[in-house]
Amino acid sequence: MALEPAPAASCPQLDLKTSLDECMEALNLFLSNRFSDSLECLRPRIRESMYHALVHATVLGMQAMMTFQHDDLVRAGQTMKEAQEICQRFRRKSPLLGSLVTKSGSDAFTEEQVHAEVCYAECLLQRAALTFLQDENMVNFIKGGIKVRTSYLIYRELNNVIRSRDFRHGESHRHLQGGVALGVGAFNLTLSLFPPRILKLLEFAGFSGDKDYGLSRLQEGAASPNLRSLLCTMLLLCYYTFLTFILGTGDGGVEEAEGLLRPYPRLLPQASLLSFQSAIFLFFAGRIEEIRGNINEAIRRFEEGCAVQQAWKQLHHMGYWELMWCFAYQAVWKVAYFYADLLSQESRWSKAMYVYMKAAFLSMLPPEEPRPLGEQEADLFRRVSSLKQKIAGKSPPTEKFAVRKARRYKAKEPVGLPVPALEMMYMWNGFSVLGKQPKLTETILGILVEAEQKLQAPQANEYLQDDSSLVQLLKGMCLKHLGQSGRAEECFTAVQRSEKRIRYDHYLVPNALLELSLLQARQGRTREALGGLRRAKDNYKNYSMESRTLFRIHAALSKMEVAQQEDNGLDASASS
Repeated sequence: MALEPAPAASCPQLDLKTSLDECMEALNLFLSNRFSDSLECLRPRIRESMYHALVHATVLGMQAMMTFQHDDLVRAGQTMKEAQEICQRFRRKSPLLGSLVTKSGSDAFTEEQVHAEVCYAECLLQRAALTFLQDENMVNFIKGGIKVRTSYLIYRELNNVIRSRDFRHGESHRHLQGGVALGVGAFNLTLSLFPPRILKLLEFAGFSGDKDYGLSRLQEGAASPNLRSLLCTMLLLCYYTFLTFILGTGDGGVEEAEGLLRPYPRLLPQASLLSFQSAIFLFFAGRIEEIRGNINEAIRRFEEGCAVQQAWKQLHHMGYWELMWCFAYQAVWKVAYFYADLLSQESRWSKAMYVYMKAAFLSMLPPEEPRPLGEQEADLFRRVSSLKQKIAGKSPPTEKFAVRKARRYKAKEPVGLPVPALEMMYMWNGFSVLGKQPKLTETILGILVEAEQKLQAPQANEYLQDDSSLVQLLKGMCLKHLGQSGRAEECFTAVQRSEKRIRYDHYLVPNALLELSLLQARQGRTREALGGLRRAKDNYKNYSMESRTLFRIHAALSKMEVAQQEDNGLDASASS
């Protein structure tokens, strides 16, 4: 494919290279916490430059997603729509989608027109995300889905074009390549994460996803000095420090994440990672330390991330959430409550969850201990259901779980939750962090033993078996991390034996099967582990947080099946 010189009339004031250079400078300002300066740098050109319009809309979109204010989401969506219209002006009248271009004649694209295609696809994808967040209307949900599919098809076509032998690299090819790497990598990685039964439906609709290919394309985009390298890096950091951790087997990818952060200090005034002052990357540096179990170091990083900038309070909220859990791991319940309280006052993302966590942390205190601000956990639990919200037409699973658990406190004679903070910690896979610090794990185990003893006292209520099974599951997690595998297995097995007597918390049995299988896999009992995982996947439906459990089962199955294939290959080689 030949690239023709861009007609001078198409962008009279700003050529493509200058536009990209100015946008790179704006992103450096953004990374240096100068968010307003970044937007001011972009704003004068948003009516004439597709890249200025796209980056400006992207920054506002990120801010709106963090504030989660409806008006902010609507404004960001409108700004992205305007950016899409600017990109449309630079596209060829007969667009790329639907026919691979040839290397000469009327089918040839200018360099500027190919860049317009990738910018247009990026606008579509971001508009879809904003649409899902701002409105639960089914018509808008369908419109968002159409945008996603169109974006996916454009990226797929572009990927074929720029990798063809006939494609000639323009002056700004690295930025074009980075844009395609971002889109193709994000789609492949995201689609690959879905459990097989959902993936089959998506494949029927024309989507496909390859995790390794998606990661390689995002790494390619992150490694090159291009306009999308920051977004590629952030997606990979989210994957390695959140998705693989919360929806996986708890391993995370800390080495990969740290490798992604390493180049960035050289772009900023400070020269070392320890003095790295980008609030965004300080947050991820804290997350890396948290996954490693270095809780005090993680707290330091999160606090630094909050201190280095005051312009975007939304970045503080991300830090508060992690600080809340760090102090919960240390069983410092009042400080954990403090951060949950800050979130409940300042953040709109999930007020039901924040208030539930406030109540959960207070309930971990001794009954005689004074409560901060005079608040009582029972009153807070009763408020949770009134704060539930909808995202993309559905309530988030964590909020539905919190509402269901808090419902107990609306009874005339409420039965308290035994260890609600530890139960929610499990839901976020926090025991994988806790387990890296034996002293902290022993402290939590002591709390669970005490809760177990209270449940053994003469009392009859409809929740007794559910509560006892929950304590057994969490005890098993502590014992597993303390190396007491036999006792841990007994706990997980006890939950399974109680299956028919559990009345409400049906999620406990498939999760106990999952944890037992992970324990067996660690002991080399692969066949038993695979059998348990398949039973957990196939035999249990419609329980709380089912999708999160299925993601974890899928991740564990994939990991074990690959290991089994490798072992079989080694055995075959040895026998030959």
